[in-house]
Amino acid sequence: MTTDSPTVATALADRLAEHVDVVFGVLGNGNAHFIDALLRHPVRWVAMRHECGTVAAADGHHRAGGKLALATTTYGPGFTNAATSLAEARMARIPLLLVTAQAPTAGLRPWDIDQVAFAETMGVPTLVLSTDNVAAAVAEAVTRAVGERTPVVLALPYDLIEQPVTAASAAPAPVATPEPRPLSEDALADLVTALAAAKRPMILAGRGAVPAAEGVRLLAALLGALGVTSATARGLFTGHELDAGVAGGFASPRTAELIREADLALVLGAGLNQFTMSFGDTFTAGTDLWQIDDLAAATHPRVNRSASADVGAACDQLLAALADRSPAAGWDPAAVAGAQTDREPGDEMAPDGLLDPRSLTRRLNEILPADRVVALDGGHYVGWPNTYLDLPDERSMHWSGTAFQSIGLGLQTAVGIAQARPDRVLVMCCGDGGALMGAADLETLIRESRRTVVVIYNDAAYGAEIHQYGSRGINTEPMLIPRVDFAGMARALGARAEVIRRLDDLAGLADWVEDGADGLYLVDCRVSPDIVAPYIGEIIAKTLVRN
Repeated sequence: MTTDSPTVATALADRLAEHVDVVFGVLGNGNAHFIDALLRHPVRWVAMRHECGTVAAADGHHRAGGKLALATTTYGPGFTNAATSLAEARMARIPLLLVTAQAPTAGLRPWDIDQVAFAETMGVPTLVLSTDNVAAAVAEAVTRAVGERTPVVLALPYDLIEQPVTAASAAPAPVATPEPRPLSEDALADLVTALAAAKRPMILAGRGAVPAAEGVRLLAALLGALGVTSATARGLFTGHELDAGVAGGFASPRTAELIREADLALVLGAGLNQFTMSFGDTFTAGTDLWQIDDLAAATHPRVNRSASADVGAACDQLLAALADRSPAAGWDPAAVAGAQTDREPGDEMAPDGLLDPRSLTRRLNEILPADRVVALDGGHYVGWPNTYLDLPDERSMHWSGTAFQSIGLGLQTAVGIAQARPDRVLVMCCGDGGALMGAADLETLIRESRRTVVVIYNDAAYGAEIHQYGSRGINTEPMLIPRVDFAGMARALGARAEVIRRLDDLAGLADWVEDGADGLYLVDCRVSPDIVAPYIGEIIAKTLVRN
């Protein structure tokens, strides 16, 4: 434990240790004292190899486990290297804390930047520590991170790191816990009336509904509602009789048609971005669209009525108000069953002699344990695991980079997921471009995960760009990637790995899964670049302006 006269760094560590049990970081001269003090507590240290991975891993840890997570970097380039993952966490509304050093109180040195202003451009609040505010700042940071669902930076001026703090600054400070906000009486009454009249109700659940998943499922069962999710909440309706899968660009044709038959859609915790809305085509004009979220206003102009409330509290109110209702009988369970997987199966090999990613992913779905957690990076390849892999529950799909439209955060995010869910096999799916961007932390994932399968969809290209722009006559040479030997890279870092050229080559992975072996197994799958994911086809058809 710390001394009777703690410094700013040790007081900060003492107070943060009350709220977190893991820290993801890269050590430098701006945070070395803080890390030393923090590890005197029962807090697990996970050393990342690139600062971008510190925040990405903390982000993944929260998404998979629901806990507040902590990242740390040094000042300057340590902080700016984390900017992309910090922006992603802010846009995805992930509560986490980032401890970083910054310029001394006397002002910027020649190598400093205004980090507070830099964070502000991303919408991320910064609390600057002093000798008399450490406890209060930590309490405020935790309160804001959880209550506002945002990352918060705790900035440690370089000249204060070893300065003693006042007694008040070192003492624990209370953290405010906001009460979940229910639906207003008027909104509740109006929604109950609308749901009671609906013949084919539907619930569209997003990532904001994940903490209230049990209540959402109970409400869907009570209403006899079709259950669909956004891509990032896939698995939430697993086991529900009317589970139709995912909405928007990743919907199967049958799911898309079912959604268009709904007369009322209740959207819970989903932002209704262009992909979930299928660029405006998800719902027909006749669907009455309601949205409940903790935001102040509707997130899409198509919404007919919105209410600002906590999803869990709203579900409790609706369950009580509709307790005597008989489920609507408008949906035929036989027509809904298997809708998510009712899509083109693919052939083993594409016409170019490389693997068809559809049949590859279906075979992986058969091999991998059902009790899995799946992590995705960004890129064209996400059209395959997002549609062909089954998911057991609402915390079994985690897709980094979607909010900021980034690739290259997947391997780092997977480190945090592995820490949060060591009870499950982690399936990390990457494209070759994203995997190369995050390659520094492949070593971290090998070192820190208990049981992980990494699937590289290796098409030797930035596939999304190839399909969207190559077809328009734009030079594809900058979009190509030499065929990288990811299996060789992984073996050099201590993992098991194989190059997969045919489905039979997955036999080694199948044996590894069957044996229950620990460690990391990477499959470098040589897939065809010519098979276009349907969601990319939709983007091409609906968004590109052709000259």
